Amino acid sequence: MDALSHILEDIPISQAEYVYMSGRGNWLVEQPQQSAMITYAVTAGEAYLYLHDQTIKLQAGGILLMPSGIRHQIGIPDSRHSLLNPFLQAPATLTFGSHDNPLQHIGEGNTQAVVLAVRCLIDEEMSRPLLSALPNCFLLHGDENQSMPAWLQLGLQFLGLETERNRPGRDTLLNRLAYMFFVECVRDYVEQLPEESESWLTALRDPSLMTALSAIHDQPAHPWTVADLASIACMSRSSFAERFTEIIGQPPLSYLSAHRLRTATKYLTQNYESIARISERVGYSSEAAFSQAFKRQYDMSPSQYRKESKIKG
Repeated sequence: MDALSHILEDIPISQAEYVYMSGRGNWLVEQPQQSAMITYAVTAGEAYLYLHDQTIKLQAGGILLMPSGIRHQIGIPDSRHSLLNPFLQAPATLTFGSHDNPLQHIGEGNTQAVVLAVRCLIDEEMSRPLLSALPNCFLLHGDENQSMPAWLQLGLQFLGLETERNRPGRDTLLNRLAYMFFVECVRDYVEQLPEESESWLTALRDPSLMTALSAIHDQPAHPWTVADLASIACMSRSSFAERFTEIIGQPPLSYLSAHRLRTATKYLTQNYESIARISERVGYSSEAAFSQAFKRQYDMSPSQYRKESKIKG
């Protein structure tokens, strides 16, 4: 399995919901700041997405991913209002989760756009390195001369079937579709990064670093050394350490340690294994060593972290 697949596989997605917006005339919908990831796919017409410092035109076939759930508005505002500051308007409210009636009409008059909105929760800790390297939002397939990608057409067909029939397993299917949108958007974004980009995601296109990252994510509990990882990357120890640190932003063993502890947070919140067992699963020789490292990273013990996550959940 390649490094990007390992990284993405470590990030669980849940509670996916969707709604189709049929925007009519001058229409506008606002989404507040929230701890959720949102994907917009324009299936017909065009619309604009507004941030406080940016305006993005969305056309049919365009897909826009907002990993961090920042406040924004989407639509076509009244011409009497500034396109650069539509936040002056009173927008409509978008309602997710009504799968029995997933089409929401907004505004009056002729339909200007049909937009699919998918919202889901993404594991905040496991996704932290990836989200820190992604922009607040990014547009894919936004050229008006491009047709809708085949994977999106397939996803829309699945959603259409779910709209027609209320079948068991709907939540699982929606989570899988949201995950598919996420994976495809991230993959396309990485492929479109310029060669001179300073993002650590460029490491996923570097054959040497990609094999080392894949090994770390595949076996985080393995007692990796820099020499081991350099050998996998077919590089000298010093050259590998220097290149890894320059592109990833931290030394190989620091990255390994941080990934182990992130993985531990997933185990602490998703199962009821003992702290000692979790420490073994993420590569620590003793529970005491694991607890000390965890507290340095998160300012609380593993047991406290587990308790806090239950309260939040």
